[in-house]
Amino acid sequence: MAGRSSQEREALARQNAAIMAVIERAGFEHIAPDIIQPADIFLERTGEDIRARTFVFNDPAGNELCLRPDLTVPACRYHLSHTSNAAREARYCYLGTAFRFPDEALSPQEFNQAGLEWFGGADPVAEEARVLKIAISALEAAGLSGLKVSMGDLGLFNALLEDMDMPERWRRRLRHQFWRPHAFHDLLQNFAKPAQSKRTSISAHVDAMAAADHLAATSALLQASGAPVVTERSVEDIAERLAEKFADRSQKPLETSMVRTIESYLTLEGPATDMPGKLASVAAGKHFAMAIRTFESRLAALEDQGLNPRRFHFSANFGRELEYYTGFVFQIDKDTHNTPLTVAGGGRYDNLLKDLGASTSVPAVGCAIHTERVKAVSP
Repeated sequence: MAGRSSQEREALARQNAAIMAVIERAGFEHIAPDIIQPADIFLERTGEDIRARTFVFNDPAGNELCLRPDLTVPACRYHLSHTSNAAREARYCYLGTAFRFPDEALSPQEFNQAGLEWFGGADPVAEEARVLKIAISALEAAGLSGLKVSMGDLGLFNALLEDMDMPERWRRRLRHQFWRPHAFHDLLQNFAKPAQSKRTSISAHVDAMAAADHLAATSALLQASGAPVVTERSVEDIAERLAEKFADRSQKPLETSMVRTIESYLTLEGPATDMPGKLASVAAGKHFAMAIRTFESRLAALEDQGLNPRRFHFSANFGRELEYYTGFVFQIDKDTHNTPLTVAGGGRYDNLLKDLGASTSVPAVGCAIHTERVKAVSP
C-alpha cells in the first residue's frame, strides 16, 4: 500500500473489515497462509496470465519458490498441513497480500485479496450458490451496487466430452487445451483428420514405437541423438507421449458432427435462465443431460439464496483463465466510466487438493475479492 495517504489506508482498512465481517459471519475461519510458496503448482495449474506474472526465485538449496500470486493454493496447502483428513469439511477465509508483475502501467505488483474457501462440503450446488451470495453481500457491504455477474460451467464441457465417441487420451488432451482457445481449436480439428495426413517432424520417432518397448525405444532414440535433454519432462513422460501418437495412427478420426457439436456448444451464451433450453438442443448423451440437471439445480439454489439468476450472464466459453477450475465458475464486474472492472471471481476446483498431496479428490469451491479495485469503484 505504498504511496497511499494515511486517510486512504484507513479507508481501505475499514472497507476490508466490512468485507471480512460478512464472510466471517457466514461461518468461515480466518487464516493467514504463508506468503512464500513452492512455485511448481502455480506454474503448472494457474492460467497463462498468472504464470507469466509470478515472482519466482530459488532458495539456497535450489528449490524453486514464489511469492503467492493468489491465496487459493496457499489456503489449500494450509488445510493439508492442519488436518489429518483432507476430506473433512472446513471453511476458511483470509485477507492478505498477493504479488504479481504488473500487466499494465498502473497495475500494482502488490495488492490485497480477501476470499474464502469451502472444502469437503456435502452439497456442491448449494455451496456454490452460497459462495456467490456471500461474495455479492461482501461487495455490497463495501458500498458497491449494480454488480454484473458472469457464469460458466466446466462440468457441462467435461460431460459433453464424456458423451463423445473418442479415446480417453483425446478427452484428456482437449481438457488440457481448453484453457488455450486457439490451441484447443487446432487440436480438435486435428482429431478430425485422417492419421496419414498428420506426418510431422517427430513422425520418424513415432514409427520406432511399432517394433519395440515404448520406454526402451524412447531411451534409445534420445541416446542416439546425443543431444542433452533440456525439457522438464522425464524419459517416461516423453515415451508416453510418443506412445499416444503411435496409438493415434490406428484411431479413426473424430466425426465431423462431433466437432460441430463441441464448437457450437462453446458459442452458447445469454441470460442464465435461458440456458437450459439452449443446452437441451445440444446433441449429446446421458452425461450432458445429467450436467444440465445440475445446472438447473444451481439456478434454483441461487434463487433460494435470494439471488436473481435472470440477471446473470452465462457463457459456455467462460472459465478459461485459471486451469484448476473443474465446474461452476463466476466473475463479478462493476461498471466504470471506461470499461467493466472485475472485482471478484471464483468457482469449483475439486482436483486441486489432490494435486497438492491429498489422497483423493476433495470437493472445493471458493472466491476472491480484489479489495483495491473495490475501493477504486466505491462511491
